Amino acid sequence: MNALMQRLNLRVPVVLAPMAGGPGTPELAAAVCEAGGLGSVGSAYLTPTQIREAGAQVRARTDRPFALNVFVPEESAWPEAEAVARAAAELAPFHAALKLPPPTLPQRVSEDFAAQFAAVLEVRPDVLSFTFGRLSADHLRALRARGILTVGTATGLMEARALETDGVDAIVVQGGAAGGHRGGWLEDELADTPTLTRSVAAAVGVPVIAAGGVMNRAGVRAVLDTGASLAQCGTAFLRAAEAGTSAPYRAALAAAGPSDTTLTRAFSGRPARGLRNAMTRAAEQPLPYPYQNALTRPLRAAGTAAGRADVLSLWAGEGVEQGREDTAANILAALW
Repeated sequence: MNALMQRLNLRVPVVLAPMAGGPGTPELAAAVCEAGGLGSVGSAYLTPTQIREAGAQVRARTDRPFALNVFVPEESAWPEAEAVARAAAELAPFHAALKLPPPTLPQRVSEDFAAQFAAVLEVRPDVLSFTFGRLSADHLRALRARGILTVGTATGLMEARALETDGVDAIVVQGGAAGGHRGGWLEDELADTPTLTRSVAAAVGVPVIAAGGVMNRAGVRAVLDTGASLAQCGTAFLRAAEAGTSAPYRAALAAAGPSDTTLTRAFSGRPARGLRNAMTRAAEQPLPYPYQNALTRPLRAAGTAAGRADVLSLWAGEGVEQGREDTAANILAALW
C-alpha cells in the first residue's frame, strides 16, 4: 500500500487505461473501481454534455474514486488542399467498398477543449489524466482548487521532468509496448516499460504509473518492482464484458498473435499502436492529427456497422494475445 494507493483508496495497484473512442465505457470504469482499482473514462472525443453524463453514470454505479482523461489540444495549421486530396485518395477505395460518399474533411475536426475542461471541473472526478502535452498553469490551479489529482503522460525522461516541473501529482510513463496513441509531445523513447519506469522513477519526485504491455500478474509485479506506484492496463480489458469494444474489434483481438501489432498514423495522424489491417498498410500519406482522425471517422463508423475490422482502428498493445473475454472484476483479480 503506497502513498498513491492510499490517496485514491485503492485495494489493487492497477489503473484502467482510458481507451477513448468506444471501449472505455462508464460501465467498465465503474466495474474496475468497484473491484478495487482506479477506473478511467476516456473523454477526449466526448462533448461537454457527454462528459457530464459519463461522470454521472460512473457515480450511479460506484462511490469509489474514478478518473477522466482528456487530450491536450495541439496547435496545427489547416492542411493544404493537396495533402487533403492525397489522404482522401488513399481512403477512397474503402469508401467505395462500403458505398460511402467520397471522403471529405469536415469544418469541425475536434471538440472545443475549453468547454470540455469546464465540464470536467463540473464533474469533479477524483483524477484528471491528460495526454499529448502539458496543461497550462491555470488549468492545473483550477483542478487543484477542486481537489482533483492531476496525472500527465510521458513517453520519455524529458517529458517526465517537464511534467514534474509543472507540478502534476503523478506521471503515466508509457513504454513502447503500449496500445493506442503515443502520449508524448517531445521525444518518444519507445523504451520497454520496465526500463523506462525505472529511469523515470529514479529521476522524478512524484509517483509514477507504468503503462505498456502489462497483461498479467507478473507484468504488474515487474513494473512495481522497478519503481512504479501503479500499473496502467488497457489491452487486458478490451474484451471485458463491460467494455464498449465492437464485435469485429473483439473478433480481431481474439485472433491476434504476439507479433500482430504495429505503430501507425493511418487513422488519426498521430502514432498509435494497434493490429495490422488493410488500413495500416494503405494509408501512407495521412494528414496530421486531428485532421486525419476527422477524415477517417465516417469510414470507421461504417466499418463497425458492417463488421469490417479491416478499416477499424484496432488499438492494442504488445501482449494482446494474452487477453480474454471475462468480467472486468475477474480480469482485475487476475492482474493482482
